[in-house]
Amino acid sequence: MAEHPYRHFAVIAAGIDEEYQNSVIDGIIDCAKKADANVTCFASFGGVISNGKYDIGEYNIYNLINYKKFDGAVLLTNTICNPEMKKKIIAGVKAAGIPGVFLDCEDDPDFYNIKIDNIEAMRRIVQHVIVEHGARTINYISGPLSNPEAQARYEAFLHVMAEHRLIADARRVYFGEFRAIDGERAVESFLNSGMPLPDAIVSANDAMALSAMRRLQKAGYTIPDDIIVTGFDDTYSARHYCPILTTVSRPLYDAGYKACETLLAAANGENPEKVISLSAEPVFTESCGCKRVEDEDFIAYKKSVFDVIENCRSDIAILNRMTSELAEAETPEQNQAVISKFLYHLDCDQCCLCLCAEWNSTFHGGAAEDYQIYGYTKTMSAPLIWSKDGIGSVDSFTSSSMFPLPLEGGGNVSFFLPLHFRERCLGYYIITGSTFPMKSMLCHSMMMNISNSIENIRKLLHLNNVISELDRLYVIDPLCGIYNRNGFIREADQIYRKCEDTRDPLLISFIDMDGLKIINDSYGHKEGDFALQRLAAVIKECCLPGQICARFGGDEFIILGIGTNEDEVVALEYRFAKRLADQNHIINKPYELSASIGTYIAPIEPGVTLFNMITTADQMMYEKKKKKKTSRYLRKE
Repeated sequence: MAEHPYRHFAVIAAGIDEEYQNSVIDGIIDCAKKADANVTCFASFGGVISNGKYDIGEYNIYNLINYKKFDGAVLLTNTICNPEMKKKIIAGVKAAGIPGVFLDCEDDPDFYNIKIDNIEAMRRIVQHVIVEHGARTINYISGPLSNPEAQARYEAFLHVMAEHRLIADARRVYFGEFRAIDGERAVESFLNSGMPLPDAIVSANDAMALSAMRRLQKAGYTIPDDIIVTGFDDTYSARHYCPILTTVSRPLYDAGYKACETLLAAANGENPEKVISLSAEPVFTESCGCKRVEDEDFIAYKKSVFDVIENCRSDIAILNRMTSELAEAETPEQNQAVISKFLYHLDCDQCCLCLCAEWNSTFHGGAAEDYQIYGYTKTMSAPLIWSKDGIGSVDSFTSSSMFPLPLEGGGNVSFFLPLHFRERCLGYYIITGSTFPMKSMLCHSMMMNISNSIENIRKLLHLNNVISELDRLYVIDPLCGIYNRNGFIREADQIYRKCEDTRDPLLISFIDMDGLKIINDSYGHKEGDFALQRLAAVIKECCLPGQICARFGGDEFIILGIGTNEDEVVALEYRFAKRLADQNHIINKPYELSASIGTYIAPIEPGVTLFNMITTADQMMYEKKKKKKTSRYLRKE
């Protein structure tokens, strides 16, 4: 049970911008606010764009829910197309020991169920089309049979067809996901099948029916003269389409209100009814050929349509401006500044951008690490918390707490929406005190644009890291870890030019390892590589600030820097000899590290190049090297 003075209920749904979900959630919110309870809706837009990887990213928001933080949950699992996720949600509610309320679902007898009679209403619709309008060939657009509502409506259709000895041809049935796009796809499938056009198309919901009518009208067919179309839900759009859709009126708002009332009663220790049944009634109008039902308030309808169009135009303009500015952002800070600039258009109390701890994981010299797909990192950050009072952030909070900052008071309504790129989880959004996620047709588009912009920032960070790594590989010797010849030339040129400008002397030491071939021949090339690495470490330790060192060739090294006087030559070569001796004592090998060094210091004279000065240092080293004997390189055992 949640530990706070205000009741807090979770609502779990998908596609909350559609009218069915809108109506149910409106009822839940109104009831909760009346009781001063908080509502948190976890919502996705899965199953909308027919992309499996994208759906994984959308449905992942349900993995965030910490059911123990709530006093109960309303489960609109009939809107979620993923059967495994439905099971996981139900299991989560049961494990937390909180009451759950289904809408038109009997997946678990331990939960409460607000039930609207689907079967009788669908029977009456199909019966009406057959008996009153003489339809004999009927196509059917179904929701997914994993959905209990879709299954009940489909079975009612089949039963009535059988009663009238009509064939329910499987080729004339299209299974969708209750989304509007499914109606269009169903009609295209029917038209391309080569079969005669049916007398009627019965659809399992209004969204698919309206889309089917638009597609038929686009193809040149008249409704209902050429074909009858029916829906289910009696949505606002169905009542005001032309022709008005024959459908089923369901008390969706009342169902949502009852669901919240049931949770409040259960949370208060009462014993509400386990199953509450609400009735549904067919509405026979123009799309089946029945008498037109005149709208009683045409002026209100005109105003509503105007508001929808104007709001959509405004939202599109905002979305376009935001997309344009996000394209210019190159850092996380710039990206968040652009997002915050447009959040006031959401008319919300607060909006949080919450990111996974590893959201910006990038290339670090090896293979990129596996990224987050399922669930969320244990700790999250909220780099952007926008409110009417100002902008803030939270560096770290646990994902189990869900909110980066605790809710204050009761009557809060929050929407949790997934932030992802394809299946890659980046984080989530929290919008509190706004109907934007439900009422705007562009909420989904805006969320996708923001998600894509954050992924672009991540990729830019990744690309910069890769460029840095490639640059490092170009200038660093992989064996010795100091500059190679490329790196030396690039850095030495800057030092040379600085000495040329300041007239400071340039110091160059050329170092050649003694006896590398003997070490390789006697102890192997792996030991030879070790000796080179140790010598490089000694050379690096000898460099003072402002000096650089490099592996110039196979066993040749160089030190270069701004000098002062000849005393610095003596000091450098003394440091080198001392550290070399110390290194031999540390590694305790059967051979001695040995190297010849020649150091040259002089101001840069006109016509003298850096190569000339390196050649001079090389010659000085070579003179010293001739005085040594190879026999001294190996210890006698």
